[in-house]
Amino acid sequence: MIVCHCTQISDHDIRAAIDWMRAADPQTIITPGKIYHALGRRADCGGCMPLFLDTMRDCDNLGVAPPILRVKSGIAKDMHHEGRRKGHRVSERSAAV
Repeated sequence: MIVCHCTQISDHDIRAAIDWMRAADPQTIITPGKIYHALGRRADCGGCMPLFLDTMRDCDNLGVAPPILRVKSGIAKDMHHEGRRKGHRVSERSAAV
C-alpha cells in the first residue's frame, strides 16, 4: 500500500527501512525523518504523516517507541497541558463585577 504519494513510499518500504535501521543499531530511536533519510527521500506536504506513524506503530521491529508514537494509545491522556492553571483563559474566568 502506498503511504506517501508525494515520494511513492509504501508500507513495505517503511518496514524494510525500520528492519535495516534496527539491524544496524539495535538501540537507535527510529523517527519518520530517519526513515525518509534511509530511503533517500524527503517529506513533502506532510499529509501522509498520520498513516506513516500508524505504519511505524504496526511494525514489530520498531522497538523503543518515542513518546509521539505512544500518544494515540492513550498513555499521554493524563498529562497536564504546559502547567497552566485551569482558568488561564479569559473566557474561563468569572466576570468581575
